[in-house]
Amino acid sequence: MQTKPTTIKEIAQILGISVSTVSRALHDHPSIGLTTRAKVKKLAGELNYEPNQTAIFLQKGKTHTIGVILPELSEAFFSSAISAIEDTAYKKNYTVLLAQSHDDEQKEKQLVEKMKNHRVDGLLVSVGKSTSSYQHFENLKKYNIPVVYFDRIPSIPNIHYVACNMEIGTIEAVSYLLKKGHRAIGMINGPQTMVATGERKEGYIKAMTKNRLKYDPSLIVSCDLTEEGTKKALDELLASKRKPTAIVTFNDYVALFAIKHATKLNIRVNKDLEFVSYANLPLIHYMENIPAASVEQFPYLQGQKATDILMDLLHHQDTGSTEPSAFYKVIIESQLVENKK
Repeated sequence: MQTKPTTIKEIAQILGISVSTVSRALHDHPSIGLTTRAKVKKLAGELNYEPNQTAIFLQKGKTHTIGVILPELSEAFFSSAISAIEDTAYKKNYTVLLAQSHDDEQKEKQLVEKMKNHRVDGLLVSVGKSTSSYQHFENLKKYNIPVVYFDRIPSIPNIHYVACNMEIGTIEAVSYLLKKGHRAIGMINGPQTMVATGERKEGYIKAMTKNRLKYDPSLIVSCDLTEEGTKKALDELLASKRKPTAIVTFNDYVALFAIKHATKLNIRVNKDLEFVSYANLPLIHYMENIPAASVEQFPYLQGQKATDILMDLLHHQDTGSTEPSAFYKVIIESQLVENKK
Protein backbone atom coordinates (compact mmCIF):
# COMPACT_ATOMS: atom_id res chain seq x y z
CA MET A 1 0.00 0.00 0.00
CA GLN A 2 1.45 3.34 -1.09
CA THR A 3 2.09 5.62 1.88
CA LYS A 4 4.14 8.40 0.29
CA PRO A 5 3.08 10.68 -2.57
CA THR A 6 4.68 9.96 -5.94
CA THR A 7 7.50 12.31 -6.92
CA ILE A 8 8.73 13.54 -10.30
CA LYS A 9 12.00 11.70 -9.61
CA GLU A 10 10.18 8.35 -9.36
CA ILE A 11 8.34 8.96 -12.64
CA ALA A 12 11.65 9.85 -14.30
CA GLN A 13 13.31 6.64 -13.02
CA ILE A 14 10.48 4.40 -14.28
CA LEU A 15 10.48 5.99 -17.74
CA GLY A 16 14.25 6.31 -17.91
CA ILE A 17 14.22 10.03 -18.60
CA SER A 18 15.49 13.08 -16.72
CA VAL A 19 13.59 14.84 -13.95
CA SER A 20 13.61 18.08 -15.96
CA THR A 21 12.00 16.27 -18.92
CA VAL A 22 9.20 14.95 -16.69
CA SER A 23 8.65 18.42 -15.25
CA ARG A 24 8.46 20.02 -18.69
CA ALA A 25 6.17 17.27 -20.00
CA LEU A 26 3.73 17.82 -17.11
CA HIS A 27 3.70 21.53 -17.93
CA ASP A 28 3.22 20.92 -21.70
CA HIS A 29 6.51 22.56 -22.57
CA PRO A 30 6.86 22.79 -26.39
CA SER A 31 10.41 21.36 -26.25
CA ILE A 32 8.98 17.96 -25.22
CA GLY A 33 7.42 15.77 -27.91
CA LEU A 34 3.74 14.78 -27.81
CA THR A 35 4.55 11.06 -27.35
CA THR A 36 6.80 11.72 -24.32
CA ARG A 37 4.24 14.09 -22.83
CA ALA A 38 1.51 11.47 -23.20
CA LYS A 39 3.65 8.74 -21.57
CA VAL A 40 4.56 11.00 -18.64
CA LYS A 41 0.99 12.13 -18.02
CA LYS A 42 -0.36 8.57 -18.32
CA LEU A 43 2.09 7.23 -15.72
CA ALA A 44 1.55 10.25 -13.48
CA GLY A 45 -2.18 9.53 -13.52
CA GLU A 46 -1.67 5.82 -12.76
CA LEU A 47 0.59 6.66 -9.81
CA ASN A 48 -1.81 9.38 -8.56
CA TYR A 49 0.92 11.98 -8.86
CA GLU A 50 0.04 15.43 -7.51
CA PRO A 51 2.27 18.50 -7.92
CA ASN A 52 4.13 19.68 -4.81
CA GLN A 53 2.48 23.07 -4.44
CA THR A 54 4.93 24.20 -1.77
CA ALA A 55 7.89 23.59 -4.07
CA ILE A 56 6.13 25.37 -6.94
CA PHE A 57 5.28 28.37 -4.78
CA LEU A 58 8.81 28.60 -3.40
CA GLN A 59 10.22 28.55 -6.95
CA LYS A 60 8.04 31.54 -7.68
CA GLY A 61 9.04 33.23 -4.43
CA LYS A 62 5.48 33.01 -3.08
CA THR A 63 3.72 30.50 -0.83
CA HIS A 64 0.18 31.89 -1.21
CA THR A 65 -0.03 31.78 2.58
CA ILE A 66 -0.81 34.68 4.88
CA GLY A 67 -0.17 34.68 8.61
CA VAL A 68 -2.55 35.97 11.27
CA ILE A 69 -1.44 36.78 14.82
CA LEU A 70 -4.19 37.52 17.34
CA PRO A 71 -4.31 37.83 21.13
CA GLU A 72 -6.92 35.10 21.71
CA LEU A 73 -8.53 32.84 19.11
CA SER A 74 -11.22 31.82 21.60
CA GLU A 75 -12.67 35.34 21.90
CA ALA A 76 -15.88 35.76 19.92
CA PHE A 77 -14.67 39.08 18.51
CA PHE A 78 -11.57 37.52 16.95
CA SER A 79 -13.48 34.41 15.86
CA SER A 80 -15.68 36.66 13.74
CA ALA A 81 -12.64 38.46 12.33
CA ILE A 82 -11.00 35.10 11.48
CA SER A 83 -14.12 34.02 9.56
CA ALA A 84 -13.84 37.14 7.42
CA ILE A 85 -10.11 36.69 6.90
CA GLU A 86 -10.50 33.07 5.78
CA ASP A 87 -13.51 33.84 3.57
CA THR A 88 -11.66 36.68 1.82
CA ALA A 89 -8.33 34.86 1.53
CA TYR A 90 -10.01 31.70 0.15
CA LYS A 91 -11.49 33.68 -2.74
CA LYS A 92 -7.96 34.75 -3.65
CA ASN A 93 -6.59 31.18 -3.36
CA TYR A 94 -4.61 31.95 -0.20
CA THR A 95 -4.14 29.69 2.82
CA VAL A 96 -4.35 31.22 6.30
CA LEU A 97 -1.90 30.34 9.06
CA LEU A 98 -3.31 31.26 12.49
CA ALA A 99 -1.48 31.91 15.76
CA GLN A 100 -2.34 33.47 19.10
CA SER A 101 -0.03 35.53 21.30
CA HIS A 102 -2.11 35.24 24.50
CA ASP A 103 -1.24 38.93 24.99
CA ASP A 104 2.38 37.93 25.66
CA GLU A 105 4.90 40.24 23.96
CA GLN A 106 7.69 37.66 24.01
CA LYS A 107 5.49 35.01 22.43
CA GLU A 108 4.32 37.54 19.87
CA LYS A 109 7.95 38.13 18.85
CA GLN A 110 8.53 34.38 18.53
CA LEU A 111 5.41 34.00 16.39
CA VAL A 112 6.55 36.74 14.02
CA GLU A 113 9.86 34.92 13.59
CA LYS A 114 8.07 31.62 12.94
CA MET A 115 5.75 33.24 10.42
CA LYS A 116 8.79 34.63 8.61
CA ASN A 117 10.47 31.22 8.60
CA HIS A 118 7.29 29.65 7.22
CA ARG A 119 7.62 32.06 4.30
CA VAL A 120 4.24 33.74 4.70
CA ASP A 121 3.62 36.29 1.96
CA GLY A 122 2.04 38.78 4.34
CA LEU A 123 0.79 39.19 7.89
CA LEU A 124 -2.42 40.38 9.57
CA VAL A 125 -1.97 41.42 13.19
CA SER A 126 -3.94 42.53 16.21
CA VAL A 127 -1.28 43.36 18.78
CA GLY A 128 -1.21 42.08 22.36
CA LYS A 129 -2.28 44.35 25.21
CA SER A 130 1.17 44.22 26.82
CA THR A 131 3.18 44.87 23.65
CA SER A 132 5.29 47.99 24.12
CA SER A 133 7.82 47.61 21.29
CA TYR A 134 6.97 46.89 17.67
CA GLN A 135 10.41 46.36 16.17
CA HIS A 136 9.67 42.68 15.51
CA PHE A 137 6.98 43.78 13.06
CA GLU A 138 9.07 46.57 11.57
CA ASN A 139 11.86 44.05 10.86
CA LEU A 140 9.61 42.28 8.36
CA LYS A 141 10.12 45.17 5.94
CA LYS A 142 13.63 43.80 5.27
CA TYR A 143 12.04 40.59 3.97
CA ASN A 144 9.40 42.36 1.89
CA ILE A 145 6.60 40.93 4.05
CA PRO A 146 3.76 43.48 4.28
CA VAL A 147 1.89 43.82 7.58
CA VAL A 148 -1.68 45.07 8.03
CA TYR A 149 -2.94 45.75 11.54
CA PHE A 150 -6.57 45.67 12.63
CA ASP A 151 -8.57 46.43 15.79
CA ARG A 152 -5.61 46.63 18.17
CA ILE A 153 -3.17 48.80 16.27
CA PRO A 154 0.28 50.00 17.42
CA SER A 155 1.10 53.65 18.09
CA ILE A 156 3.71 53.92 15.35
CA PRO A 157 3.67 55.91 12.07
CA ASN A 158 3.62 54.65 8.51
CA ILE A 159 1.56 51.49 8.92
CA HIS A 160 -1.43 49.97 7.15
CA TYR A 161 -4.39 49.46 9.45
CA VAL A 162 -8.13 49.00 9.90
CA ALA A 163 -9.70 50.14 13.15
CA CYS A 164 -13.02 51.12 14.64
CA ASN A 165 -13.62 54.72 15.73
CA MET A 166 -13.45 54.22 19.48
CA GLU A 167 -13.47 57.93 20.29
CA ILE A 168 -16.83 58.51 18.59
CA GLY A 169 -18.12 55.25 20.04
CA THR A 170 -17.22 56.44 23.53
CA ILE A 171 -18.87 59.82 23.00
CA GLU A 172 -22.05 57.97 22.01
CA ALA A 173 -21.81 55.65 25.03
CA VAL A 174 -21.29 58.45 27.55
CA SER A 175 -23.93 60.67 25.91
CA TYR A 176 -26.39 57.77 26.10
CA LEU A 177 -25.84 57.53 29.87
CA LEU A 178 -26.05 61.31 30.31
CA LYS A 179 -29.42 61.34 28.53
CA LYS A 180 -30.61 58.73 31.02
CA GLY A 181 -29.83 61.16 33.84
CA HIS A 182 -26.42 59.91 34.99
CA ARG A 183 -23.84 62.53 35.95
CA ALA A 184 -21.23 60.51 37.84
CA ILE A 185 -20.09 58.17 35.08
CA GLY A 186 -17.11 55.93 35.68
CA MET A 187 -14.90 54.13 33.17
CA ILE A 188 -12.99 50.88 33.53
CA ASN A 189 -10.40 51.40 30.82
CA GLY A 190 -7.66 49.17 29.40
CA PRO A 191 -3.85 49.11 29.74
CA GLN A 192 -1.99 52.33 28.93
CA THR A 193 0.02 50.51 26.21
CA MET A 194 -3.09 50.15 24.02
CA VAL A 195 -4.05 52.88 21.54
CA ALA A 196 -7.73 52.09 22.12
CA THR A 197 -7.33 52.98 25.82
CA GLY A 198 -6.34 56.53 24.94
CA GLU A 199 -9.12 56.80 22.36
CA ARG A 200 -11.73 55.78 24.91
CA LYS A 201 -10.41 58.30 27.42
CA GLU A 202 -10.46 61.10 24.82
CA GLY A 203 -14.02 60.22 23.87
CA TYR A 204 -15.07 60.24 27.53
CA ILE A 205 -13.54 63.68 28.14
CA LYS A 206 -15.07 65.14 24.96
CA ALA A 207 -18.52 63.79 25.87
CA MET A 208 -18.35 65.36 29.32
CA THR A 209 -17.05 68.68 27.96
CA LYS A 210 -19.66 68.72 25.21
CA ASN A 211 -22.37 68.45 27.89
CA ARG A 212 -20.69 71.17 30.01
CA LEU A 213 -19.73 68.78 32.77
CA LYS A 214 -16.42 68.83 34.62
CA TYR A 215 -14.04 65.99 33.86
CA ASP A 216 -13.13 64.05 37.02
CA PRO A 217 -9.97 61.95 36.44
CA SER A 218 -10.74 59.80 39.49
CA LEU A 219 -13.68 58.30 37.58
CA ILE A 220 -11.42 56.66 34.99
CA VAL A 221 -9.52 53.59 36.20
CA SER A 222 -7.26 51.41 34.06
CA CYS A 223 -7.06 47.63 34.39
CA ASP A 224 -5.29 44.71 32.70
CA LEU A 225 -8.61 43.37 31.33
CA THR A 226 -8.49 40.27 33.55
CA GLU A 227 -11.27 39.36 35.98
CA GLU A 228 -9.10 40.17 39.00
CA GLY A 229 -7.99 43.46 37.48
CA THR A 230 -11.60 44.38 36.72
CA LYS A 231 -12.68 43.63 40.29
CA LYS A 232 -9.98 45.93 41.67
CA ALA A 233 -10.94 48.67 39.22
CA LEU A 234 -14.61 48.43 40.18
CA ASP A 235 -13.76 48.50 43.89
CA GLU A 236 -11.68 51.64 43.31
CA LEU A 237 -14.53 53.38 41.50
CA LEU A 238 -17.07 52.43 44.17
CA ALA A 239 -14.74 53.83 46.84
CA SER A 240 -14.44 57.13 44.98
CA LYS A 241 -15.81 60.32 46.55
CA ARG A 242 -18.10 60.64 43.54
CA LYS A 243 -19.51 57.15 43.52
CA PRO A 244 -20.59 56.43 39.93
CA THR A 245 -24.15 55.50 39.03
CA ALA A 246 -23.03 54.22 35.63
CA ILE A 247 -19.83 52.70 34.25
CA VAL A 248 -18.45 52.33 30.74
CA THR A 249 -16.29 49.20 30.52
CA PHE A 250 -13.46 48.54 28.03
CA ASN A 251 -15.28 45.59 26.41
CA ASP A 252 -18.03 43.04 26.98
CA TYR A 253 -15.71 40.67 28.86
CA VAL A 254 -14.78 43.41 31.31
CA ALA A 255 -18.50 44.20 31.63
CA LEU A 256 -19.16 40.54 32.44
CA PHE A 257 -16.47 40.55 35.17
CA ALA A 258 -17.69 43.87 36.59
CA ILE A 259 -21.37 42.85 36.63
CA LYS A 260 -20.49 39.54 38.28
CA HIS A 261 -18.55 41.36 41.02
CA ALA A 262 -21.21 44.04 41.45
CA THR A 263 -23.88 41.36 41.91
CA LYS A 264 -21.79 39.75 44.66
CA LEU A 265 -21.69 43.15 46.35
CA ASN A 266 -25.51 43.18 46.29
CA ILE A 267 -25.59 46.02 43.78
CA ARG A 268 -28.65 45.94 41.54
CA VAL A 269 -27.23 46.02 38.03
CA ASN A 270 -28.83 48.60 35.72
CA LYS A 271 -30.79 49.98 38.68
CA ASP A 272 -28.22 51.02 41.28
CA LEU A 273 -25.40 50.83 38.74
CA GLU A 274 -25.78 50.86 34.95
CA PHE A 275 -23.21 49.48 32.49
CA VAL A 276 -22.33 50.21 28.88
CA SER A 277 -19.59 48.24 27.11
CA TYR A 278 -17.90 47.68 23.74
CA ALA A 279 -17.91 44.90 21.11
CA ASN A 280 -21.60 43.87 21.26
CA LEU A 281 -20.68 40.19 21.38
CA PRO A 282 -23.36 37.45 21.29
CA LEU A 283 -22.32 36.26 24.77
CA ILE A 284 -23.91 39.27 26.49
CA HIS A 285 -27.37 37.99 25.57
CA TYR A 286 -26.74 34.87 27.65
CA MET A 287 -25.89 36.85 30.78
CA GLU A 288 -28.41 37.17 33.57
CA ASN A 289 -27.65 40.88 33.85
CA ILE A 290 -26.52 42.49 30.63
CA PRO A 291 -25.02 45.91 29.79
CA ALA A 292 -27.69 48.48 28.93
CA ALA A 293 -25.90 49.08 25.64
CA SER A 294 -22.76 48.04 23.79
CA VAL A 295 -20.65 49.70 21.09
CA GLU A 296 -20.60 47.54 17.96
CA GLN A 297 -17.07 47.31 16.48
CA PHE A 298 -17.88 45.18 13.41
CA PRO A 299 -15.12 42.53 13.70
CA TYR A 300 -16.12 40.71 10.48
CA LEU A 301 -15.90 43.93 8.49
CA GLN A 302 -12.55 44.80 10.09
CA GLY A 303 -11.13 41.38 9.19
CA GLN A 304 -12.50 41.59 5.66
CA LYS A 305 -11.10 45.06 4.96
CA ALA A 306 -7.71 44.21 6.49
CA THR A 307 -7.45 41.13 4.25
CA ASP A 308 -8.51 43.13 1.20
CA ILE A 309 -5.70 45.61 1.91
CA LEU A 310 -3.14 42.82 2.31
CA MET A 311 -4.32 41.18 -0.93
CA ASP A 312 -3.91 44.51 -2.72
CA LEU A 313 -0.38 44.96 -1.37
CA LEU A 314 0.54 41.40 -2.44
CA HIS A 315 -0.99 42.00 -5.88
CA HIS A 316 1.29 45.01 -6.36
CA GLN A 317 4.26 42.79 -5.45
CA ASP A 318 3.20 40.03 -7.86
CA THR A 319 2.66 42.35 -10.80
CA GLY A 320 5.72 44.47 -10.11
CA SER A 321 3.51 47.56 -10.19
CA THR A 322 4.14 50.58 -8.02
CA GLU A 323 2.88 50.15 -4.48
CA PRO A 324 0.41 52.73 -3.11
CA SER A 325 2.26 55.92 -2.18
CA ALA A 326 0.11 56.41 0.92
CA PHE A 327 -0.57 53.98 3.74
CA TYR A 328 -4.00 52.45 4.08
CA LYS A 329 -5.72 53.91 7.15
CA VAL A 330 -9.29 52.63 7.26
CA ILE A 331 -11.56 53.78 10.07
CA ILE A 332 -14.89 52.02 10.55
CA GLU A 333 -17.58 53.98 12.34
CA SER A 334 -18.83 52.26 15.49
CA GLN A 335 -22.49 52.00 16.43
CA LEU A 336 -24.09 52.06 19.86
CA VAL A 337 -26.56 49.19 20.23
CA GLU A 338 -29.11 49.30 23.04
CA ASN A 339 -29.69 45.89 24.57
CA LYS A 340 -33.16 44.61 25.30
CA LYS A 341 -33.90 41.67 27.52
